[in-house]
This record gives sequence, C-alpha cells and structure tokens, in this order.
Amino acid sequence: MDAVVTSLPLQKGTEALRRRRPTREEAEAAVRTLIEWIGDDPDREGLVATPRRMVKAWEDLFRGYGQSAAKELGTVFEEVGGYGDIVLVRDIPFFSHCEHHIVPISGRAHIAYYPREGVVGLSKLAKVVDIYARRLQTQENMTAEIVGAIEESLKPRGLAVLVEGEHMCMSMRGVQKQGVSTITTGFTGLFKDDASEQARFMQMIRGFR
Repeated sequence: MDAVVTSLPLQKGTEALRRRRPTREEAEAAVRTLIEWIGDDPDREGLVATPRRMVKAWEDLFRGYGQSAAKELGTVFEEVGGYGDIVLVRDIPFFSHCEHHIVPISGRAHIAYYPREGVVGLSKLAKVVDIYARRLQTQENMTAEIVGAIEESLKPRGLAVLVEGEHMCMSMRGVQKQGVSTITTGFTGLFKDDASEQARFMQMIRGFR
C-alpha cells in the first residue's frame, strides 16, 4: 500500500486519530451498501467493480489527508538578488469536495506575498492549495488553512489569498443555480493593513489577462 492508503487524517478531524481506520474491504462493502440503497444491483456487470474503483478513486481525491503543507514549504531560497516586491502565483486550479454533501467544488486560487527573508519554490504554493483542496472542505475553511500554513512557514511581510469556487452542491442539487461563483479572501501583514496593497493585488490578478 502507498502512503496515502496507510495515513490517517493529520490536521482535520482529530477524533479520527483515536478511531480504528476501516479496512479497504470494509470501505468497499460500504460502497456496495450505498449502491443497493439507491436501488441498483452492485452485482450487475457495470457495477461489480465499482466499489473497488471508487475506493481507489477516493485515495486520490482525498490524498491531502496524508500530505503536509509545512513539509512542502520547508525550503526557502534566500539568494533572490535583494528582491522584496510582490510574488504572485495566479490561477492555480483546484478540485475539492464539499464536506456537507461530498460533491465537487472546482475553481482557482491566487496567492501573493511580500518575502521577508527569502522565497519558496513557486510550485510549492500550488501544492499547498492542492493539499487542502484534496480533503473534505468548506471554501472558507480551505482559504483559512492556506493562509495559516503559508503565514506560519514563511512569515511574509504580507500575504494575500483569494479563492474562487463553483460548488456543485449549489448547481446540481438544492437551489440548482449553475455558474455561480463564491469568492473568499485572506489578508495578513501589509495586505491587511493597507487597502492600496489589496487593490494592487486585485488589479494584478484581474488586469493582466
């Protein structure tokens, strides 16, 4: 088994750390039960392998539980030629799942920061988004977790995070309104204290397309 299969959730759901994790066989049996519950036959040809496939898919969809944002952000590069202006990574795509209905959320995240003592590899910011997206989430909590992880590891002079998401729990069920976007933000340091810095951030993510 790989690390994702054997890991328990590290940062969300601390109660899970004290519980026995169900086996793969138990997870597949649960899928069979749900298939029967909706009125289908888990033994018919098209569904007989679905429990196995679904459990395998969940290992990938929720792999963030076995990953660490702090580890990804652990290497800082200090040789940046004295650069101290904004570093912006824009349009980071993500896929997540609503923790209330376990249906998809998709969207983009934008992250900007003012370095203090160095910079982190640009791909690491995208990986942080992926780590928190690949868990059961609310968009508000995901945004706060991204902000918290970057703030704790890099201690930047300022940090701005904006997340845009479309929630299938709103478009597929309930009010069934398609194309509705939800925007959440988090600001620290210079971005929190200076409205002009927030405006600059917004202009940078909207104005150069």
